[in-house]
Amino acid sequence: MTISIKRHLLDGVPFRTTPNKGGKFASGKPDAIIIHFTGGSSAESSVSWLQNPQSSASAHVVIGRDGSIVQLVPFDTIAWHAGRSGYGGRSGYNQFSIGIELDNPGRLTRTEGGDYVASFGRRYPPEQVIAAVHRNEQRESFWLTYSEEQIDVTFELCSVLAAQYPIREILGHEEIAPGRKIDPGPAFPLDRLRQRLIQRGRDEDGDDDAVAVGEVTASKLNFRAAPDTGAALVSAPLPKGTRVEIIGQRAGWYQARVNGQTGWLSAPYVKTA
Repeated sequence: MTISIKRHLLDGVPFRTTPNKGGKFASGKPDAIIIHFTGGSSAESSVSWLQNPQSSASAHVVIGRDGSIVQLVPFDTIAWHAGRSGYGGRSGYNQFSIGIELDNPGRLTRTEGGDYVASFGRRYPPEQVIAAVHRNEQRESFWLTYSEEQIDVTFELCSVLAAQYPIREILGHEEIAPGRKIDPGPAFPLDRLRQRLIQRGRDEDGDDDAVAVGEVTASKLNFRAAPDTGAALVSAPLPKGTRVEIIGQRAGWYQARVNGQTGWLSAPYVKTA
């Protein structure tokens, strides 16, 4: 499908408003996208629940397993999708992020008979299930795969949103609320989504070396040898306004080149064009 945005609404997509929302985003926002799974039995049931005042929750869009989209909140308005959240020194992600809910039940339980069952009792065939370790866990568990249509539409929507708004990070709910949330889980190619958007930026720039150009927004930003807050520094901290060449990305970090040196920078503190 071809996705376009007019006046903060997806063109040609059903809009079903919800009372569960805040005011308008502040200037320069939204600058992040958060990916979720619904944990429900269908896209329709999830949309209905997010419209219910008793849920005290919402999202900007819900994407069904067939790739269909329903929008509940305009993209210039705060939705209640993140809850208690924090990442990269920021907290309260409702205030600056777009929430995308994907119809998926999340973690499944395998019965003694070999069936895979969701929390609400539905059974799923083995060919739709993968065994994988969640990024915040150590043991393998079972997850319903996302459909090809869902993944394709999500990738395209994120690309359109990144072109329309100053998006500088795409995160899973599990990353901004670790220990409390597990969505979208290991069945969703979150890291590939982030890499795809950066790769697209490189293709559009026509630069075979640098993927994108960024600018440091923190007063001083550590330039590390690995994407880890405990990694050694490559150089002195980079001052605000430093221009960097982004050549890769991993879980909230940009791999960058500065003055001939290569290292890693915390992505929330690097603004990309």
